[in-house]
Amino acid sequence: MDIYHNRPTVADIRAMKARGEKISMVFVTTLEEARAADAAGIHMLSIEGRFFSPEMREAAGKCFVQVGLPYGPFGELATAEDYLREAFKFMRMGGDAFYCCAALDIVKTLADNGVPVVGHIGLCPSKATWTGGFKAVGKSFETAKWVYEEAKKLEEAGAFGAELEVVPDRIAAEITKRSSLIMLGMGGGPDADAQYLFAEDILGYTPGHRPRHAKVYRDFAAEYARLQEERVAAFKEFIADVNSGAYPEAGHCVPVSDEEFAKFEEFLKSQD
Repeated sequence: MDIYHNRPTVADIRAMKARGEKISMVFVTTLEEARAADAAGIHMLSIEGRFFSPEMREAAGKCFVQVGLPYGPFGELATAEDYLREAFKFMRMGGDAFYCCAALDIVKTLADNGVPVVGHIGLCPSKATWTGGFKAVGKSFETAKWVYEEAKKLEEAGAFGAELEVVPDRIAAEITKRSSLIMLGMGGGPDADAQYLFAEDILGYTPGHRPRHAKVYRDFAAEYARLQEERVAAFKEFIADVNSGAYPEAGHCVPVSDEEFAKFEEFLKSQD
């Protein structure tokens, strides 16, 4: 794979689709998760704008990073110019592509200005009320046709890819092979171009409901609970040491020579 600045480019990701290579993608929120993804060899990361920073870009290393642009009631962007300004800001930090589920005219403005845009088809959480809530989209002919048409609209607007969320596997497969978009499958079956999961699902600390497509590889929930218990215990021990005088000990204090302390005492006496 050709590497630009040590990480894949849009052209590289498109070439992977053309060759039928599997692409791994993870949503991360912390520097530790980003570093782990890079060390493991994950191809793509998804990072919300509120978590993205130069430090996060550095932690992501060789991963291709999709930065999420805030939308509607969850952000302050309203016009195409607002989105473009925000995308350029994140491009300067090293973002490689930008998630945008706003209107097609905004997607087009971004794409026309050379910004790699990732849209959203199928179940889009911020618009779920229009498709019947948090459930699969595309189980009927009418809704499958709608998902296909949404993909074509994104293509025409110039998008680079689309998050393909909770769409029946056979429907997702047919749409993926008929589209130039990089299909980032989250509950979209094995034939999406990328398999996309949240780090919290992979690591087993998802709060509340865990989606059908999630697969847990480690039990971080138990580990985090154990660490929290250890935090509380450590704080209680600290309180006990403070109350008993066991902390601070001599080794925790800054010493002063007897000579210098005597001089200071004489000075204080002169002030009384």
